Amino acid sequence: MVADARISEGEQLVNAEERRFAVLRAIVADYVATHEPVGSKMIVDRYNLGVSSATVRNDMAVLEEDGLIAQPHTSAGRVPTDKGYRLFVDRLAQVKPLTGAERRAIHVFLEGAVDLDDVLRRSVRLLAQITRQVAVVQYPTLTRSTVRHCEIVPLTPARLMLVLITDSGRVDQRVVDLGDVLTEEEVAQLRALVNGALAGRPLAMRPRWWRSCRRRAPPSCAGR
Repeated sequence: MVADARISEGEQLVNAEERRFAVLRAIVADYVATHEPVGSKMIVDRYNLGVSSATVRNDMAVLEEDGLIAQPHTSAGRVPTDKGYRLFVDRLAQVKPLTGAERRAIHVFLEGAVDLDDVLRRSVRLLAQITRQVAVVQYPTLTRSTVRHCEIVPLTPARLMLVLITDSGRVDQRVVDLGDVLTEEEVAQLRALVNGALAGRPLAMRPRWWRSCRRRAPPSCAGR
């Protein structure tokens, strides 16, 4: 009997979690469609959840505590937060599973991408085709990104390519004409210096890094 009670409690917990996700899904769907905060009565009227408005209100309170929805005004309904959208997107496969053919087509389409920018362009085009809606992609804010690695590649003795890789996967590159010649040893010193100053640091602090690099540069690289 004790084991049966535990199973029953576990089933109730799963059912409550699934019901809360159904409430979140309803809030996301209605808010995207109307751009208006969503109330519990609206959810009960539009969606067959099999529970009362009071139960939906309790579920919304839990979702709000978890940071998945927010109340823009005291008397208003709820709107999804970024975290709520993220959970909704992560569970899209459960909402509408893709067929094997769709998965293969997506894999082939994205496999031909040549870099991150191309992946994003292809992804947003594919999303628009699948949903038949307008799709927009936005890069992470670079000022909030940190540097993962900076590679310095000599193109010629007096010309370098700087490749900057951030924690978000963004890759940026610049070609720098030095007007002077660096030896392989000096390039290696410069690479170690730049990575020591930049790696793991936020991009917003780059002016401070630059001053630090110039102060710590070996004599052979100073002023270049």
